[in-house]
Amino acid sequence: MFNQGDLPETIPIFPLPGALLLPRSRLPLHLFEPRYLAMLEDALKTTHRLIGMIQPNPGKDRSDGTLHAIGCAGRVTQFSETEDGRYMITLAGVSRFRFVSEVEGFTPYRRAKVSWDGFERDLGPTDEDRGFDRARFMTLLERYFDARDLRTDWESLTEADDELLINSLSMLLGFEPEDKQALLEAPCLSTRRETLVTLIEYDLRGGDDKDLMQ
Repeated sequence: MFNQGDLPETIPIFPLPGALLLPRSRLPLHLFEPRYLAMLEDALKTTHRLIGMIQPNPGKDRSDGTLHAIGCAGRVTQFSETEDGRYMITLAGVSRFRFVSEVEGFTPYRRAKVSWDGFERDLGPTDEDRGFDRARFMTLLERYFDARDLRTDWESLTEADDELLINSLSMLLGFEPEDKQALLEAPCLSTRRETLVTLIEYDLRGGDDKDLMQ
């Protein structure tokens, strides 16, 4: 468990469109580019083993490498090497951060100075959503999976606690990068659930934003 004072001011960052990591959640990644293999090697040499996941900002000129203001750092908890030198790793979400500035240096990957202020609750216990109508949500989810011809382990979803259920779906469902960013920036679990419901309803209606589930 991290305390906010344990978190470093500078971390390596991995800009990846559509990839969402949330606190207390796990994200599997496949690393094969030399710069990200170097990033992993350097991260494993630190005590914190943190890598910051952050999305490019499509509202800016992508050629200038502009990033969104908020990302999420994860600790490398598992890694394995393939025969051809690639790595499969797992990041355990620790805390969101605010991008402050890029750090110039000689590493082939990008690094950033970050601020952890405002995200203290990410380091706390499991978040709760006291207004969560789980039965209604599961009915909506079944409609969505049927409409998109998706398959899942419904028993596991039913047994998952509220935070694990909402965060896992936020990370795994195929929303647009900007929608993923909205889910990341949700201040609490209830807001994330409301955003998730809105996105599912919007998708089910083929992009028609009328009569969204409230």
